[in-house]
Order: sequence, then structure tokens, then C-alpha cells
Amino acid sequence: MLKGIPSIIPPELLKILMEMGHGDEIVISDGNFPAASIAQRLVRCDGHGIPEILDAVLKFFPLDPYVKAPVALMEVVPGDPVETPIWDCLLYTSPSPRD
Repeated sequence: MLKGIPSIIPPELLKILMEMGHGDEIVISDGNFPAASIAQRLVRCDGHGIPEILDAVLKFFPLDPYVKAPVALMEVVPGDPVETPIWDCLLYTSPSPRD
């Protein structure tokens, strides 16, 4: 029995995270991302927000400190007046061995 795994993380996502290694990438997105058409594997976490899923994953799955940008955010199309308040929840710095 595993203990300390956040209940928001479904077993399939936990399996995928356990199989990941250096250089592998994962997308945690909202429902507007076209995941069904481009994902190699798709795990839905309906009813949960990005910040809470990301927080749960990062409790036991560290960002890779050996890459320059372990996190990427989608860019706003130039000229689009949309506001992105969620970015304030997601932006942070991770320790890097190069710092």
C-alpha cells in the first residue's frame, strides 16, 4: 500500500509519473487543450483545477533541475486582450544546480 499520494491523482497518472525519466514531458492543461488529438497517453482529471493538480504532482515528483526551463506556459496571441490570472498561481522558480 502506498501512503502519502494525494487522492486527486488517479492511479493511471501515478503510473505514468513513475515511468517518466529525464527528458520526458507531461502536459497538465485545462479542457481547451486539444489533448485527445495529440496526446500519446491521456489521463483526465475532470473537476479539478490546474493549480491543485500541479500542487499534488509536485509534492512527490520534482521538476528536473538539469533543464533550463522545466516549466512552460502557453503564450497569449499578440493583440489578444485576454488576462491570465492563473499564471500568478503557477509561476515560481525551482532550484537548479547551475544557480
